[in-house]
Formats: sequence, C-alpha cells, structure tokens
Amino acid sequence: MKLKFLSLAALCMCISFTSCKKDKEEGAMKAQAPQVKVTTVKSESVGQSDTYTATVESDVKNNISPNAPMRIRRILVEVGDRVVRGQVIAILDATNENQMGMQIQSQKSAIAGQEANYQALVANIRSSEAQLAQAKIEAARMDALYKAGGISKSDNESVQLQVNTLQRALDAQREQLKAQRAAISAQEAQLKGLNTQNASLIENNKLISPISGYVSARNYDAGDMTGGLPVVTIEQTNPVKVLLNVSEIYYKKVQKGMPVDILLDAYEDRSFGGKVSIVYPTIDQATHTFQVEVTINNEDQAVRPGMFARATLNFEYKDHVVIPDEALVKQMGAGDRYVYVYDPSTKTVRYQKVELGRHVGDKYEILSGLNVNEQVVIAGQSRLADGKKVEVVK
Repeated sequence: MKLKFLSLAALCMCISFTSCKKDKEEGAMKAQAPQVKVTTVKSESVGQSDTYTATVESDVKNNISPNAPMRIRRILVEVGDRVVRGQVIAILDATNENQMGMQIQSQKSAIAGQEANYQALVANIRSSEAQLAQAKIEAARMDALYKAGGISKSDNESVQLQVNTLQRALDAQREQLKAQRAAISAQEAQLKGLNTQNASLIENNKLISPISGYVSARNYDAGDMTGGLPVVTIEQTNPVKVLLNVSEIYYKKVQKGMPVDILLDAYEDRSFGGKVSIVYPTIDQATHTFQVEVTINNEDQAVRPGMFARATLNFEYKDHVVIPDEALVKQMGAGDRYVYVYDPSTKTVRYQKVELGRHVGDKYEILSGLNVNEQVVIAGQSRLADGKKVEVVK
C-alpha cells in the first residue's frame, strides 16, 4: 500500500515537472519573438511631379554703353537705384558734340550763301525775261515795218539777232539756276547727315535707360574713359524668370502656360506661382534635358535676381501604392530603401527592397516592390531580420 502511494506521488511530480518545462519553453519562445505593429498598404492617386533647382534671373537685362569710347562727365545713378524708361543715367564728354556743332554751323552758313546767290540769279532771270519780252515786242514791230517797206532788211535782222542773244543769255541763266539748286540740295543733304551724326553724338553723350528696373552694376566713376565694360547694368525685375533643365521624358507633357509652384530659400513661409513661358525646341545630347523658361509675376518686387529657387512641375495623376514614412528602412552604407513585409500565414517578415516615388505629406509613393493589401511593419523594425517570426500587436 505504501509502495503504491509512492508511485502515484512520483507520477504526479513527473507530470507537474513536464508541464512546467513546457510552459517555460512556450514563454521563452514568446519572449524571443519581437513585437511589431503593421499596416495594410493601399493604392492612392498621386500627382506625378518633379522639382528642379534654379537661380532667379531678371526678365530683361541691359548693359548700357556708348557707341565709342568716351570720357564720363557724370553718372547720375547708384547700384540699387530704381530707374524708369527714358531716364538719363550718365552724361559723357561733349567735345565731339561741340566739334560737330561747329561743322553744322559752317554748313548752314555755306547753304545760306548759296541761297543768296540763288535768289540773285532768280532776280537776274526775271530782269532778263522782262528784257526779252520787250525785245520781242520791238522785233515784232520792226518786222511789220520791214514788210511794209519802212526799214531795211539789215535793220530788221539786227533787231531779231538781239532777241536771239537775249534768249540764249536767259537759257544760260536758267541752267545756272538749276545747277545752283542742285548744289544747295547737295549741301542740304550733307547738313542732314551732320545733324544725324550730331543726334547720335547727343544720344551717346546722354546715356538713357531703355527699360524700367534697378541698377545692378556700375563699373566707372566720373572722369573715367569707357572701355570693355558697360557703364551701368539695369535689370527689369517684373516679371522675373527661372530656367529649368527638364528630363526629356517629360517633353510632351510640358506646355506653354502650364502653372509652376515656386519656393524660394529667402521666403520659407511663402510660395510663388509661375507659368511656363518658353519651351525650348531642342534636347541637349549630353544631358538629355531640354530648357523650360518659367516667368514669375513680381509686382511687389519680393523676388530678386540671384535668389535660389525650387520649381515644381506637376504633370498628371497615377494610382500607386503608398506607405507611411515610418515603414521605411534605409540600408547602411547605401541609398536603397527597404520595408519589412509581414506574412500572416507564417507570422514572419521578409526584407523587401522598394523603389520610392514622391513624398506626399507623411507618406511615400512606391513605384515597385509592394502590392496593394500587403502588410508592412511600421514599428519595431530594429529587432527584425529577414524571415524572423514576429508577434503583431496593436
């Protein structure tokens, strides 16, 4: 009886020991399985866009210089000054202008003298015409007397000869008058040429701004002789523009008038709207890009040439898988991105490389590597490895 009791006690102790060992093993296994949180990926409509960096440029830039080297008398503007179209910005040496003025005055005097001679010829012609008219009357009267036998033939011929002499003299005076008129016309043409040259000199002696804008450079001081550099540079800052080098894959999608989002480092809390103004027709063979000019309205003059800009072109919308930011894992020493994909049937995760697209808010667009309705780990990745069993928690 006592032996039977001991056997039963030993059996109970064995069962109890086995049960405890099993519980400990299951607890150890649970303790070894990392706890993770997962989410099911879905497809969303994502705007397809690309961002380019560029430097803001003025829409029009004028480098203002005279036609020929000249000495500067005064510069009337400083860097940063606002100028308007037609404003005088510099005055140059007037020596050449004074010399041209003397030539013009001399030419005018010569023409005045020729005009006086012309008027004298006109007066002489009128006197000759009166003499000829009177001689013709006298010749007609003498011819009538000759026919009536009142005078001799020689007397009549003498009167007619006088008429012919007066006529030839008048014809010569008229030819001289024509020549005088031609000479005056030639001198007037020379005067016109001198006036044109003088106007050009006057224009160069006063440098005038052809646009409204700001002075961005001044390269000389009063007394300097102009050379290879412009006297001043003026830039028109409304509108301004940026030039983008866009990948050729978007060539058919970029259209004139297309809106563009502009961000400037100088204004962190403000965005600027631009529009595509020019799409260049050729592709660069080396970079396989084409240039796009974007114009930015700048009525308040907030945007200035030289600012660093980020321009975003929005092309279309496509349905792609998106995942939360926290699902991404970066491989050390490389630029590749991965996620851990959870398999509910085996309760394991796999290490999956993904190709990223746009970053929209707190999500990333996935171009390849994931399918809709797959589950990805969003918390607990630090203890994971490819093929490891995990425990999903909420």
